Amino acid sequence: MNSPTNTGTHADSLTIAGRKFSSRLIVGTGKYKDFTETAAAIAASGAEIVTVAVRRVNLADPSAPRLVDFVDPATHIFLPNTAGCFTAEEALRTLRLAREAGDWTLVKLEVLADQKTLYPDLEETLKAAKVLIAEGFQVLVYTNDDPVFARKLEDVGCSAIMPLGSLIGSGLGIMNPVNIRLIVEQCRVPVIVDAGVGTASDAAIAMELGADGVLMNTAIAGAREPVRMARAMKHAVIAGREAYLAGRIGKKRYADPSSPLAGLI
Repeated sequence: MNSPTNTGTHADSLTIAGRKFSSRLIVGTGKYKDFTETAAAIAASGAEIVTVAVRRVNLADPSAPRLVDFVDPATHIFLPNTAGCFTAEEALRTLRLAREAGDWTLVKLEVLADQKTLYPDLEETLKAAKVLIAEGFQVLVYTNDDPVFARKLEDVGCSAIMPLGSLIGSGLGIMNPVNIRLIVEQCRVPVIVDAGVGTASDAAIAMELGADGVLMNTAIAGAREPVRMARAMKHAVIAGREAYLAGRIGKKRYADPSSPLAGLI
């Protein structure tokens, strides 16, 4: 499904767990100065899916502003995630709560190994994924850029594989493009690069590698002008996808003139 077969943006949609989306950019909802800025950035990005950290949702003060007052769940898919979970049990409890609270079954699973790197704990991730899938969840799973483990996660039934580009929130960009490409080539489900994007060129590179989408939060929310950066990311994802579908030229060691040298005056 990752082969460059489509030739136009109108027919080139992203399908995750049977749901079709026109945007290939998924954005987070954290780190903004307020919900007004969050909503404006989401609108500028064109994203149809937004992630929500269930463990950080305000449940104590019903009078406080809520995300749903600014971003309409009727027009955007809310993707509950398990940010801040360090064990499979924490992740399972969090997503079961999300299903009870909002009837959400399309979810993002991330189980972290430590606070310093926020790398995924692969054993705990796989354990949680198996249980969630058995319980009827459609799981988009955050993982490292290991093609072997990505295959294991796909084999247990994950709906999308989300390899990290680099450390969460680091802005380092795509540190291991070779592995991302290997994951893209082997996967039958969507591959969505998650974490590490810093600017528009990083998003374009992810798409040029053949990724089906990109997920980001800090790169937009932490920018000097988040709404403008969200708009830049929208165009970068589109451009990167178009370039991938168009097929780049091969790299050569020597120059190759644009105009033929034969028959010169």
